[in-house]
Amino acid sequence: MRGLRQRSVPWLYLAPALVVLAALLAYPIWQLGLISLFKYTQAQVSGGEPTSFRGLGNYADLFSDGQFWQVLLVTVVFAAACVVSTLAVGCALAVLLTRVRALPRLALMLAALGAWATPAVTGSTVWLFLFDPDFGPVNRVLGLGDHAWTYGRYSAFLLVLLEVVWCSFPFVMVTVYAGIRAVPAEVLEAAALDGASQCRIWRSVLAPMLRPVLTVVTIQSVIWDFKVFTQIYVMTNGGGIAGQNLVLNVYAYQKAFASSQYGLGSAIGVVMLLILLIVTLLYLRILRRRGEEL
Repeated sequence: MRGLRQRSVPWLYLAPALVVLAALLAYPIWQLGLISLFKYTQAQVSGGEPTSFRGLGNYADLFSDGQFWQVLLVTVVFAAACVVSTLAVGCALAVLLTRVRALPRLALMLAALGAWATPAVTGSTVWLFLFDPDFGPVNRVLGLGDHAWTYGRYSAFLLVLLEVVWCSFPFVMVTVYAGIRAVPAEVLEAAALDGASQCRIWRSVLAPMLRPVLTVVTIQSVIWDFKVFTQIYVMTNGGGIAGQNLVLNVYAYQKAFASSQYGLGSAIGVVMLLILLIVTLLYLRILRRRGEEL
């Protein structure tokens, strides 16, 4: 009985937050799933035609669409590249913060938090200006002339990736830096006295001790980068030339609002939700099998 009480105490503390999250998320998710089961287009919205139940018809149409699978593959690859790049930059700068003096550390913190606080639309517009073929300073510095970054498929994805990393790495940097500061200094000094290099200290000492923190930032980055929308939509003008830069969120927007196929767009949203849920649960399960405390 005492053990049951001890296990229930954390849930009691979390109960208010869980109630708020349930109120904010449960109803929209329910509506998303409900609409995905109906034929719901502009005709139904305007009342011109009655809403008809399709069951899994929207999902059948979606899974039989070759463009959906292509966009899904592109989204997975692009999100993976963003997550790896964000973690690499964030962790590297977190380690750098522990090596510099107070004033440079404060300047780096303020600059990073400024990038983090910048709205996605504003940041995307600024990056478009920096890489503009006519007025942007990047092409002039690199001597690329009037090279248009957003016209090519891969160069457009690279530009968006840089902007996503720029606005995402501060969260990783600050979180990992806080985790590093919590590691006892004696442990790091002992590793240095044993002759371990900085890379070896990170790989063998810091990374294992920071695994719970790295788990949080990894899952958060996966969720953010898999459902990226604003950067792609703004920087590639809605998905690029002939849809060459489409990702799932933009693809869902086009189906739901540009084509007025709200049921099909909702089905894409449900698929994205399930993919993120499965990836998160699998990642947590792998960590638990390794005996990691989360």
